Amino acid sequence: MRTTTRVAVIGGGVVGCSVLYHLTKLGWSDVMLIERSELTSGSTWHAAGGFHTLNGDTNMAALQGYTIKLYEELEEITGMSCGLHHVGGVTLADNQERFDMLLAERAKHRYMGLETEIVGPEEIKKIAPVTNTDGILGALYDPLDGHLDPSGTTHAYAKAARMGGASIETHCKVEETNQRPDGTWDVVTDKGTIHAEHIVNAAGLWAREVGAMAGIYLPLHPMEHQYIVTDDIADIKAMPAEHPHVMDPAGESYLRQEGRGLCIGFYEQPCRPWAVDGTPWDFGHELLPNDYDKIEDSIAFAYKRFPVLETAGIKSVIHGPFTFAPDGNPLVGPVPGLRNYWSACGVMAGFSQGGGVGLMLAQWMIEGETERNTFAMDIARFGQGVITPGYTLPKVIENYQKRFSVAYPNEELPAARPFRTTPMYDIFSNMGAVWGQQYGLEVANYFARTEGEPTYETPSFRRSDAFEATAREVKAVRSSVGINEVQNFGKYNVTGPNARAWLDRIMAGRIPKAGRLSLTPMLSPKGRLIGDFTVSCLGEEEFQLTASYGSQAFHTRWFGQNMQDGVAYENISDRRTGFQIAGPKARDILAACTRTDISDMKFMDVRRMCVGMADCIVQRVSYTGDLGFEIYCDAIAQRQLWNTLWAAGEPHGMTPFGMRTMMSLRLDKFFGSWMSEFSPDYTAAETGMDRFISFKKNVEFIGRAAAEAERATPPVRQLCAFEVDAVDADVVAYEPIWIDGTVQGFCTSGGYSHYAGKSIAQALIPRKLARNELEVEIEILGKMCKARLITEPLFDADGARMRG
Repeated sequence: MRTTTRVAVIGGGVVGCSVLYHLTKLGWSDVMLIERSELTSGSTWHAAGGFHTLNGDTNMAALQGYTIKLYEELEEITGMSCGLHHVGGVTLADNQERFDMLLAERAKHRYMGLETEIVGPEEIKKIAPVTNTDGILGALYDPLDGHLDPSGTTHAYAKAARMGGASIETHCKVEETNQRPDGTWDVVTDKGTIHAEHIVNAAGLWAREVGAMAGIYLPLHPMEHQYIVTDDIADIKAMPAEHPHVMDPAGESYLRQEGRGLCIGFYEQPCRPWAVDGTPWDFGHELLPNDYDKIEDSIAFAYKRFPVLETAGIKSVIHGPFTFAPDGNPLVGPVPGLRNYWSACGVMAGFSQGGGVGLMLAQWMIEGETERNTFAMDIARFGQGVITPGYTLPKVIENYQKRFSVAYPNEELPAARPFRTTPMYDIFSNMGAVWGQQYGLEVANYFARTEGEPTYETPSFRRSDAFEATAREVKAVRSSVGINEVQNFGKYNVTGPNARAWLDRIMAGRIPKAGRLSLTPMLSPKGRLIGDFTVSCLGEEEFQLTASYGSQAFHTRWFGQNMQDGVAYENISDRRTGFQIAGPKARDILAACTRTDISDMKFMDVRRMCVGMADCIVQRVSYTGDLGFEIYCDAIAQRQLWNTLWAAGEPHGMTPFGMRTMMSLRLDKFFGSWMSEFSPDYTAAETGMDRFISFKKNVEFIGRAAAEAERATPPVRQLCAFEVDAVDADVVAYEPIWIDGTVQGFCTSGGYSHYAGKSIAQALIPRKLARNELEVEIEILGKMCKARLITEPLFDADGARMRG
């Protein structure tokens, strides 16, 4: 056995073997895989082996498409068969909400280049003849759907990796992982110790236990999953070609042909978590006992949808555990807080996603960043110390139960909530707050303050029952004053003699002078947007940074990877909180609450002052695009600050507002939103963020070369705003933009401007076509909606109120 390696991949399932192969494909040959038993000894060997491209996140869908296309390449490289069956598949819709979801997904696929299509009941019968289409409105057909041989595919990955120089050590159990002072690792096994520069945890069912060896908690949990293989069925034997896959969300089932029979699996509601207190080390090629009781209702529904099943005999029942993360996506990337430790686990759909996971992780390790935005599967979306086993378990159960449910853009899932709350939670709840959540934190979406108004926002692809409440809050902000928590900003304190120099290097924009703030993008080396920050200079050696609350671990990981002497940063997101007040009366209210003269406080000023009894940091800025102030205090003083501001604001009609209102108000000014307009998918020049880059500063900031190149040669696409002729459904994201009869762009976000009474979209289109009043069509839920490019903001076009 080798005793040194550049990368030690722990786990010999399909994901571990994919990571190993992709590392060799991208040029690292000094890599090895360590497996406690045989390859596939975990979830891989008993997987049904299905693959598909359908995924609510477009980047995940693209990576699934990459994975599927990779299998033929593997066969060609290795001469081994993956047992591919490209039979296509249909996803059924039995009600309008499910059909709306399929229409939205089909629209996304247009600009992604995926050849899916919407089909009606008659076409479904032709494609998938065993299906009873009674009550079915339509389906999404995907010709890439299919299945394969799990064992053959895993071994093909392994052979391709060996051909690239990798080694694989089986029957070698990892017992400890210990980090050396230089950041490398000693991997202690029952065959000896391996010294590795990097560790990849691809341990699947045992990933929690392997992570614990390094002192980390990985938020994932195994769930029991069961599928059935029938005896031969006459209707299947008589078919001239293999029957395609059928996904039946109403029945929470997936079906495909197996031999001359059928295979059907279920995501049943009475599901069961497995190995709650830890996965046994001696578990391997075993199955769990058959459990027909928990799938009894699912089987009864399946008999109606697929009548041939009712008389079919059962050949075998496969009942085994699969591992899920709280949101169902994988946990991939560098683990925050650890050097050279990488995660590649929680990949529930290994044969749909394994190839893409391997590619992204290999790019991350070798090139320093991935070719596309991987936040949907980045382990940093769950912060260490924020997410706990007590949170993970109910969220995993919920995700399993909703595996085939409609995924709404405005849905707030209830499991494991409320979890993390601010001192305002009970006060806002008593005022009618309807809560959402971000990064485990309860965040007010809107306030149901009118008698009879629904206190729950019904999920929908169309305008929801939060519409009237949002309109009321928007009116209050624009006509008088609104108040909103600033807890859901990520907040960081940066100090030290080299603080300014470090910020100048890590941020692309201008770092302000004392008493001022600036807006700045943070770029990757390739010039992609990895942060959208407000930088406030509180003193020559003290700065406050604010950004997305949900990206704390993502951002602090980057800070740590790029740290230098003479500077320190501290995540104070939950220790410094407060409110923003916005609207024409905002200045009057703040003036009434402090003895500090604010009459000369200019736009983008920042000052320390006492507001009521609380020592605060006050910033003259507002994401609403209105006259406004952000007021930060110690979390323990937040309720007193509230009492002060509310007492001063009530005579002016002060109104609490939530995130639904914030997202409407920002549309009036065409402000972008993090992970919508601004994300690692895009560059600063594409999205207009380049106007905040300081090309004059004499600093080689990260991403400067890429930004300079785009400055010299502008990118081919440009972010623009559109007024949309929508009826009852607004743009959400990724709807295609049709120009002259072809898809030439897509929406990044949108919604309804209650101030202007207009439906607004933001979209990336070819720069050469971007001109005022450009006429396009935007496909929303299958309907072509006319839209016009607009360049003048809907509110305060000259900035007089915001800056005055």
